Amino acid sequence: MGSISVFPCVYLMFLLACISEVGFGKMVFNVMKDGATADGNTDNSKVFQNVFNKACQSEGRNVVLIPRGTYMLAPIVLKGPCKGQVEFHIIGTLKALIDETSTIDINHWITFQYVDRLVLSGGGKLDGQGSSAWDDNTCSKNPNCKALPISLRFDFVTNSRVTQLTSLNSKNAHMNVFACKDMKFDHIHIIAPKDSPNTDGIHIGSSSNIQILDSTIATGDDCVSMSPGSKNINIRNVTCGSGHGISVGSLGGGPNEEDVSGLTVTNCTFIGTQNGLRVKTWARSYASSVFNLTFEDIIMDNVNNPIIIDQQYCPSHNCEKGESQVQIRDVKYRNIRGTSSSKIAVAFDCSKGKPCEKIELNNINLTYHGAEGAVASSCSNVKGIANGQQQPGSCI
Repeated sequence: MGSISVFPCVYLMFLLACISEVGFGKMVFNVMKDGATADGNTDNSKVFQNVFNKACQSEGRNVVLIPRGTYMLAPIVLKGPCKGQVEFHIIGTLKALIDETSTIDINHWITFQYVDRLVLSGGGKLDGQGSSAWDDNTCSKNPNCKALPISLRFDFVTNSRVTQLTSLNSKNAHMNVFACKDMKFDHIHIIAPKDSPNTDGIHIGSSSNIQILDSTIATGDDCVSMSPGSKNINIRNVTCGSGHGISVGSLGGGPNEEDVSGLTVTNCTFIGTQNGLRVKTWARSYASSVFNLTFEDIIMDNVNNPIIIDQQYCPSHNCEKGESQVQIRDVKYRNIRGTSSSKIAVAFDCSKGKPCEKIELNNINLTYHGAEGAVASSCSNVKGIANGQQQPGSCI
């Protein structure tokens, strides 16, 4: 009897081994089996590139598995198109190199290009080690400053999802979404100190149908920023702070910019941010349009500029004077409540040449408890309507 039972046991062990590699219909490519070293010192970029290429050229569902451990990684571009679906399952921690070659005058750390149905998941971390480079950021003073790497870039990526990941201390922006379509970001955590320069959480441009859901973003710049060509962006249940808030713009900086339209921000909370809901255009700008924006069911907790349209945007304080040619219209603010850290809780500084049109304020309840007096609003060149409770009193 004993000799007869051996074969079923061996077969069971073989079957379990197969399941662990295939993952119930998924082919698993474990980076450790291709020579990755999780010691926090060895550059694994060549191994990761090789493993991605294998997964990308395989049909069906394929998983690149990054187990527990710390993996150093030089800048890398993972490029499709792929024959099947690829999932990057990150359980461990990826760390960026901090040498000059990997930091100065390079625009990316990890880039995915031309991939359809990509999934990034696993509960792991991406550590950009930004503190090694923030002192090299001279962009606030020098318009010809050298680029620093964005931690995670998506270029021409479609029908994809990023979930259950943490991005720490990017050298530049944490995530950049360019020319992408139908992407979802959910249950992610993005963290950098409030004084870290240009560490936007998620920056979007020339992309459509992007969802950012159920996430926490605390950085030194915008939690989410949308540049020209951002269309049908849905941001829901996001906690933002510290940082500069959720921003549309800055816009009008170049000729023939694409419009921005179809933004919905709902059920979000802003904590101690410089701005809450902001639209910004350059003071003397090229022509474009921003329209069909909805901000609804928003909580402000000690936010400096809870509601702001700024068409005189000039962070260097050394811009050409003139009127913005960006047309802002059809913007709805509904059920916005909480506290402002400044007296002016609602500020619409619109262009004299292209006044803001169809601005709606509905049930606004923002209070201020500082030494400057009662909470107030400020309006220039804006047309619209106010309904329901208005605190501060509407100036539309």
